[in-house]
Amino acid sequence: MLQETILQQKVERNKLIQIDYQPRCYHEQVEKYLKSNLMKLITGPRRAGKSVFSLLLLRGKRFAYLNFDDDKLLKEFDEEHIMQVLKEVYSDYDYLLLDEPQNLPNWDLWVSKLYRRGYNLIITGSNSNLLSSEMASLLTGRYLSIEILPFSLRETLEYRKSNFQPALPEDKADFMLQVEDYFHYGGYPEIINNRDITESYLKTLFDSIIMKDIVRRYKVRKVEELYQFATYMISIFTSPFTYSSITEELGLSSKTTVQKFCTYLKNCYLFFYLPRYNHKLKLMQKAPQKVYIVDNGFLSSSAFQISENKGRLLENLVLLEFIRRKYEIGKNLFYYRNQSDKEVDFVVRENNVVRQLVQVCWDMSNPKTQKREIGSLMACAKDFPNGELFVITWNEQKEITMNAKIIHVIPYYKWCLSYSRN
Repeated sequence: MLQETILQQKVERNKLIQIDYQPRCYHEQVEKYLKSNLMKLITGPRRAGKSVFSLLLLRGKRFAYLNFDDDKLLKEFDEEHIMQVLKEVYSDYDYLLLDEPQNLPNWDLWVSKLYRRGYNLIITGSNSNLLSSEMASLLTGRYLSIEILPFSLRETLEYRKSNFQPALPEDKADFMLQVEDYFHYGGYPEIINNRDITESYLKTLFDSIIMKDIVRRYKVRKVEELYQFATYMISIFTSPFTYSSITEELGLSSKTTVQKFCTYLKNCYLFFYLPRYNHKLKLMQKAPQKVYIVDNGFLSSSAFQISENKGRLLENLVLLEFIRRKYEIGKNLFYYRNQSDKEVDFVVRENNVVRQLVQVCWDMSNPKTQKREIGSLMACAKDFPNGELFVITWNEQKEITMNAKIIHVIPYYKWCLSYSRN
């Protein structure tokens, strides 16, 4: 029975590697690590393309494949028997791809054993806390971790074979329509060319994340409370919150419950929490965090009944782009509010020095809006004299000089497409 299951998974694997997929921008970075003995951890939200990315990485190479999102495999699992069957099914292989092994009880002990035996492992998982503390200690310096998010704007446009530098007005208009489509509906690969199913797809995906990645994994009993909490967090995206404020607002049983739910939703990559920058760690931990969601499609889908606010949607996209650029929330990416309650959306720290202050504003054509946004940016910039100043807009580009400082105003799409990982 186990052999039949693994044979069936091999058939599925062989079909998948024949499909012509959109290459991800992480590919070249990770491929050079394949021949090393490092364990490769590919993490990210459900349906973002982790398995496809791993298969693309291993295409043309000899590898065995086990998918632990398959209930049959979970029920039939026996660690010695499964390795024997793998030898029979694949005869010889250089890599072992384990898809979502955290669904397996005590999976980390088994994987640690495989690592010690010399297997070259590629592991995917829809949990940012993929390694237990014990396994992380064991493997310190011996694994590479990479996060796969839904498609970026660049990847979406490449997938659609868009012209990045349209010359004719009609081509520019078509290009902006595609950028706007991404702005509203996000980058989940399966719906980029099938927007008619966006609402039902994302509702089903949301339910799957809640049930499979949280309720089942963490044995949550208060399922209705969890749904209520997650839906509320979607409604306040880009807004500051504290555990106490949510506990009171939703009438939940305790602040501890809120803390747990926040952790669960963060670990499954549904939400990100951006702390307020402060030189003192204790004050930073006490300050409100701002909540962001992993894809704008969840926000624009009427399934979640979120009223559109273009400025907030744009801010959410900018946060996601920073994450794709490997900035780490709470380590070198924050928001900031000064003592006069002037706020800047993002501050970027490098080598313990704030190097960039980034404000997000949909449209600064109104002089009052420009005065407000630039005023907040300049007020906060006084605390960070080495910071380069940016305002990311929808479609405005210019430079503003104020108090001997240059403020770079740049459209979101140009900011995204100008970035190179190399």
